[in-house]
Amino acid sequence: MRLIADHGNEILVSAASAWEISTKVRLGKLHVSIDLVRDFSDLLSRDSFYVLPISGEHGLRAGLLPGPHKDPFDRMLIAQSQTEAIPILSNEAIFSSYGVQRIW
Repeated sequence: MRLIADHGNEILVSAASAWEISTKVRLGKLHVSIDLVRDFSDLLSRDSFYVLPISGEHGLRAGLLPGPHKDPFDRMLIAQSQTEAIPILSNEAIFSSYGVQRIW
């Protein structure tokens, strides 16, 4: 879950993070219990996190982002951060080159 942001006292987790986690679990690239995927929404609710849905505007912005960064999940997180003016919690230094506020 990389897009985690404080937005008016709410912690937001991108729907793209759920998509990325479940994809990596399916492909065997993320070795966590399938329960994490199955219980994702409940786990977020339990910790008072909220899902940031992917909108059409997010999709258009992600598709039009310049540069060589090819990871579709990262591009979506960048687009959401730009559109919603919220910071990203990530150790991915390349995010900063897209003008988003990166925490970590």
